[in-house]
Amino acid sequence: MIQVKDLIYSYPKANTPTLKGLNFQIDKGEIFGFLGPSGAGKSTCQKILYKILSYYTGEIRIDNKDLKRWGRDYLQNIGVGFELPNHYGKLTALENLQLFAAFYPSEKLIKPHNLLEIVGLEDDANKAVDSFSKGMKMRLNYVRAIMHNPDILFFDEPTSGLDPVNAHLIKQHIISLKNQGKTIFITTHDMATADELCDRVSFIVDGEIIITEKPADLKLQHGKDLIKVELKNGNQTQFPIVDLGNNIDFNAFINEDEVLRIHTQEASLEEVFIKITGKNLK
Repeated sequence: MIQVKDLIYSYPKANTPTLKGLNFQIDKGEIFGFLGPSGAGKSTCQKILYKILSYYTGEIRIDNKDLKRWGRDYLQNIGVGFELPNHYGKLTALENLQLFAAFYPSEKLIKPHNLLEIVGLEDDANKAVDSFSKGMKMRLNYVRAIMHNPDILFFDEPTSGLDPVNAHLIKQHIISLKNQGKTIFITTHDMATADELCDRVSFIVDGEIIITEKPADLKLQHGKDLIKVELKNGNQTQFPIVDLGNNIDFNAFINEDEVLRIHTQEASLEEVFIKITGKNLK
């Protein structure tokens, strides 16, 4: 659905390119993530893909058509959830949605009240958005991106500013969109969100993609082939996973007392990122 080849972009007056020859593709029905620290080029790449920035070099194809050949009809097919909410504060949540709904064909639109129900804002429909918390604005931001039922969605830090309950709500709805066949491109420095949502991720640092892989494969490749066993009496130790059932020491240990928990020692996605790139996510 999205193919990017040798993408280079420089901001005016910049000494070096912000994007330095990016190559990646995103399949239809896939959730793909760009992971990296602030300033890595994640948002810049997205802005090019939804045509806020131009004058790039390289090739971009969307649904097998060169991005430069797409006209205004392209905007009917994409939805964008910006990192920072940008609403009309004096208007209510409902009025904001009704205003933006006027930009799209009516047959594609999801009813505003249904959108607000998705993110738990139905009781706040008639409140001015200026009175909303950041989390409420982010939830309104999210449904505005999906209101016209687009085939491709771009989300920049989709769970930023959300409490755990509402972050979970948004993530579950993003997964439901994937199950409907939507193509979703997420940029974030929140590795937990990426791990939970993304089918594949690219690590991007200083405008360059370091690696692209499935999160589960990355964690297995860079973790330890061990399990950690903790007993109810407080004793804990580690054992190799290989041939665990025939490990005499393991069997003796778990017979000492009731097993409290057993964990594999795979690396977290953040640990893998730091190991591969040598950078942290701040």
